[in-house]
Amino acid sequence: MPLAIRDTYTYRVPNDMPNPQIGMRVLVPLGTKQMTGIVLGEHTAPMSDSIKLRDIIALLDETAAVSESQLKLWQWIASYYMCPIGDVMAAALPAKIYDKAYSFSPVKKRRVKLPEYSGEIEDIHPLNADQQRAKEEIRQVWKTRETVLLYGVTASGKTEVYMHLIQEQLAAGKQVLYLVPEIALTTQLTDRLQRVFGDQVIVYHSRVSDGLRAEIYRQQLNPQPKLIVGARSAVLLPFDKLGLIIVDEEHETSYKQQEPAPRYHARSAAIMLAHQQGAKVLLGTATPSIETYYNAQNGKYGLVRMTHRYQDVELPRVELVSLERQYHRKEMYGHFSDPLVERMREVLSQGKQVILFQNRRGYAPQIQCTSCGKPPRCEHCDVPLTLHMQAKELRCHYCGYSRPIPTACPECGGELKIRGFGTERLEDEVASLFPEARVLRMDLDTTRHKTDYQDIIDRFSRHECDILIGTQMVTKGLHFDDVALVAVLSADHLLNQPDFRAYERAFQMLSQVAGRAGRKGKQGEVMIQTWQTDNSVLQDVLRHDYESLYESQIEERKLFQYPPFARIIELTLRHSKETEVARAARLLQQRLRSVFGERVSSVVVPSVARIQSQHIRVVRLRIETQANIVHAKERIAEQIEWLKTESKSTQIFADVDPQ
Repeated sequence: MPLAIRDTYTYRVPNDMPNPQIGMRVLVPLGTKQMTGIVLGEHTAPMSDSIKLRDIIALLDETAAVSESQLKLWQWIASYYMCPIGDVMAAALPAKIYDKAYSFSPVKKRRVKLPEYSGEIEDIHPLNADQQRAKEEIRQVWKTRETVLLYGVTASGKTEVYMHLIQEQLAAGKQVLYLVPEIALTTQLTDRLQRVFGDQVIVYHSRVSDGLRAEIYRQQLNPQPKLIVGARSAVLLPFDKLGLIIVDEEHETSYKQQEPAPRYHARSAAIMLAHQQGAKVLLGTATPSIETYYNAQNGKYGLVRMTHRYQDVELPRVELVSLERQYHRKEMYGHFSDPLVERMREVLSQGKQVILFQNRRGYAPQIQCTSCGKPPRCEHCDVPLTLHMQAKELRCHYCGYSRPIPTACPECGGELKIRGFGTERLEDEVASLFPEARVLRMDLDTTRHKTDYQDIIDRFSRHECDILIGTQMVTKGLHFDDVALVAVLSADHLLNQPDFRAYERAFQMLSQVAGRAGRKGKQGEVMIQTWQTDNSVLQDVLRHDYESLYESQIEERKLFQYPPFARIIELTLRHSKETEVARAARLLQQRLRSVFGERVSSVVVPSVARIQSQHIRVVRLRIETQANIVHAKERIAEQIEWLKTESKSTQIFADVDPQ
């Protein structure tokens, strides 16, 4: 059943009903309701005469709606990520498939047709020498390794290598799954793929209408040589002739599902899916995750490098601008340093474009009272409200709560002052500094509609805009010919996160946004404003030195037993009463300590300790990689079930390999 329950159910097949096959949908009674379920198998063990089985109401399919190989992956996800298989089912099947009237029979007239590509089909571009070498190396390494990491600098032409490998698989009658971090952010990529592969390209993600998702799902049950391009949920589609999975930008955190369950990582699920189907995996990135690079260094994955940009364009020149020095000299214009303003003027006067990166949306992260020091806070979450000047409101980015901007401090009546800055404030400052420049802003607030993102990209590509201001959206695989300068307005909040992955993430984000500069022709420039010019991560970004970052991070993780040297399982507890969640967390931590000892952390109060009126506590376990993880998870599950009897109203869930 598509429910967050760990049990499966046994029903009786009526005498006048054909025997359902594994993977077929059946309509069954559950309590006073009727639900659509999936047949997992036949119950053959003896049953007590006292057990009264209920009958299946209806058999909904003539052929399986879920393949046995698909069920195998579902069961792995449920086991590895410690969640009910019903959660996996709910994530995998489009909602329309739960409708008992929906048919998988191809004879019936379909109401939903897949979109057809009607443009001119182009020949695939020939590979240059470096790309051809990389392709041949990948094919060679696949002979001994199922998974290969393609580690190529930004703008090295990895996508062209992907396309040639895709072409080979499709010609051999195989299916290809091309995973991207966020489908809305890869419209340039999908357009390019469709120009070469035409109607063989199918785009699948959560923003596609449910009817279209159901039709794509149905067609996948009758395998044809297709290229499925999708975000993480595409890994849950049925595949039967899978030849290749490409995980583009494999380091991206958006491959990890956060809410709701199953909290799976699409990269890990893709590797397991390929293993089950005898397919190959290609992980591509310019900034590998530490765990992936460790696996490549130690021979678990193959490793192929691309060290030169396409047409030998140089990597951008990076400059660190000291905010301490600029403020001391009083050479700041709002949040723009004097060197940055001067360089922007030069670039704009040459008819080139500028990207400004600030990974905070809104006008400012908060407003603060000059008397009592308190910022207005969300009524439902333990966070200050973000100032959105254009909407004339304070807004919570966790639950969506909003209120008008107060004229005085709600606590003491004191004067309120703006603290920090976001993309909206930068837009105002740019308009003041460069009144002749055409400016676009790209963040969650300006891309609410599904076409907004594409519109901004198209306008910037057509040079209808001179300056693009954005959050991390602007870091993700975009290609613009005329961007000569990329500026990071404040690198410090990326570095100062309470997370063992903070330096890795900061390097990845800064390197990726830097890679948008100078992708064609002349070398680009990157200016990073910071209070920490001597920070080791920024020095690594300055030198484009991933190896240095990796060496320092892997030593630190080995010392403190973080991944890849241990697995982390995070148990999160939620309750409307703080005293109850604290009590439940303390009980669970004590019980786990009796089993796992010092592998169990103290009860952690997270930095945001209340979200949507639910108080939160966290208990973390660190399990050695050489330990029996299956046995460990069984013991953890036992303690979770025990806690549910002690604190029935406390919500608890596990997050395996949290990001």
